[in-house]
Amino acid sequence: MSSRSLSRRSKAITLVPLAVLSAVWTGSLVTSSANAEQPAQVAASLPDGTSVPSDAIEAPASVPVAGIIAPAVPQGSADSVVSGASSNGIPAPALSAYQRAGQIIGAADKSCNLPWEIVAAIGRVESDHGRYNGNKLTDEGLSKPGIYGIPLNGKNGTQAINDTDGGQLDKDTVFDRAVGAMQFIPSTWQVVKVDADGDGERNPQDVDDSALATAVYLCSGKDDLSERAGQEAAVYRYNHSREYVDLVLRIMEAYSSGDYTAVPSGAQGGSSFSPSNSTSYSASIQKSYEVARERKAKARAAQVRRERAAQSSGGSSSTGSLGESPSSGGTDGVISPSSPTAPSGSDTVSGTVKETTKKLGDTVKGAGDSVDKATGGATGGTGGAVGGTVGEVLDSTGKIVGCVVTLLEDCRP
Repeated sequence: MSSRSLSRRSKAITLVPLAVLSAVWTGSLVTSSANAEQPAQVAASLPDGTSVPSDAIEAPASVPVAGIIAPAVPQGSADSVVSGASSNGIPAPALSAYQRAGQIIGAADKSCNLPWEIVAAIGRVESDHGRYNGNKLTDEGLSKPGIYGIPLNGKNGTQAINDTDGGQLDKDTVFDRAVGAMQFIPSTWQVVKVDADGDGERNPQDVDDSALATAVYLCSGKDDLSERAGQEAAVYRYNHSREYVDLVLRIMEAYSSGDYTAVPSGAQGGSSFSPSNSTSYSASIQKSYEVARERKAKARAAQVRRERAAQSSGGSSSTGSLGESPSSGGTDGVISPSSPTAPSGSDTVSGTVKETTKKLGDTVKGAGDSVDKATGGATGGTGGAVGGTVGEVLDSTGKIVGCVVTLLEDCRP
């Protein structure tokens, strides 16, 4: 399908529903009074009651690794990553998480002026929006089976960081590993972790939580992230690499100019879709702006129904992780390919193919027998044997093609 980039103006239009949908939720984040002055260093409140630190966090969120710019960006591929920003599409749950993080932090810390595109750019370089290393991003916004960096043991050009979380987050009880879509070091995650979607968890593998945690990290301190100097300072604190900073800001600029597309959850990197084929872009994305916990509740309910259906039929569920049912037909406004159906007249086509290939096989076998007769059997029946073999192959091919045409489930070679 063709890729569809958003213009700056059309993006502004699609963000209007987000502001409306987020108004009730984010309106309670900052309480002000016209007759009272706020203390200079009061930390801003977030949905789960945590705060944006008033002092800049200096400990890095992720660390440089030799040979790569970031986990999802090998050395030397920066230009191709930037030029492919649009074709490499952002999964709808991640896009929603990035834009909501910008809205929430904007209400909680009005001086930060964080563009959501910076959060999205970090998500791209750190994990390809939650899809790095074979992971899929589910409708719930969870990276499955989970993103874990290499051990930070001082080898391979890494910084040595002994275990700080008892293996709870990174499954490593000896050294720390970066975790989740935004690749937080466990010790830094403990400082910025936040429950962004009201599910009662602060999970770095949840793009909702990790995107808002990234916004909290970048907005700690007094930098104005609407200015280039503030952006560079904040991203450099996140990862102490100038090459990393340059790439993140280049991708941010691409996203800011509308050079991105939305793709369904579970899609692999590099694919994109055009919502105009069946649903308008604004309708598709607007629905994904609904409160994340509602989306997650739907996904969990669907999983329960599938499990109950499997139990009642005496079988087992084959739909995999939450929100990954291949026949769901799309969730929360995300477009999924419809199931294929057999073309009309497929039985006739199948029969014709089978009959034709069988005749070809008989003809080839007959030709082989004729060769044997003409040579007085000197070939020892080789011609007939070869002809018979080819005939069998053609006949089998006819059956296979016929099965494919009719889309039979019991298709066998």
